Amino acid sequence: MATDKFEASLKKLEEIVTRLETGSLSLEDSLKAFEEGVKHSAFCSNRLDEAERRVEILLRQKDGSLKRQLFESDED
Repeated sequence: MATDKFEASLKKLEEIVTRLETGSLSLEDSLKAFEEGVKHSAFCSNRLDEAERRVEILLRQKDGSLKRQLFESDED
């Protein structure tokens, strides 16, 4: 499922950031990790953009206008 891929990619990105922040990687390993992180970041960004477009489609009115609504989380 695509959600699983998003969650896995986000988790991998967080792990890469943690490794890079330690400063213990060699320059070459840091560059490889950074490159991998950029790929995961782009994937996650694309998935979030797709989700936003899907939400907008769901909120589109019959006349084609978009009715914006505040998202209410369970924490509110």
